[in-house]
Amino acid sequence: MSRFRRHHSHEIPGLNLASMPDLIFTVLFFFMIVTHMRQTELKVRYVVPQGTELEKTGYKGSVVYLYIGHPVDEQGKVISDETRIQVNDHYVSVYEIPGAIAEARDQMSNEDKMRMTVSVHADRDTDMGVINDVKQALRQAGALRINYSATERNKE
Repeated sequence: MSRFRRHHSHEIPGLNLASMPDLIFTVLFFFMIVTHMRQTELKVRYVVPQGTELEKTGYKGSVVYLYIGHPVDEQGKVISDETRIQVNDHYVSVYEIPGAIAEARDQMSNEDKMRMTVSVHADRDTDMGVINDVKQALRQAGALRINYSATERNKE
């Protein structure tokens, strides 16, 4: 009679890593598509004001970002308490806003020029006089579509 032997070696088989590079590249590709990269470097710090009657806008593309706040250094620390205005990537004074808007408009296509929107991101402690001066400068530049950024106020 033959004798059957049982192998009692309980070794765990090796993990098959053949598909691991495919998974890594798939996840990397997913994050590359989904991630939104900031187009402008913020040179001012602002705290967005809160509001109750807010609407979401569905604009894409032809937007010029205007930031109003306190200037910061490369590490994000506030340098001074003065109010600075940033259009896209550079500081401007109120009197330079029409030129900066015209420069941004020149880089757009004809279709985008017609739908250009200026998105104002102002600090909640900014004087209303500065906001009014910016609004008048935008009016001089012919930028009549203005969007003010705010967050929803808690209803408690």
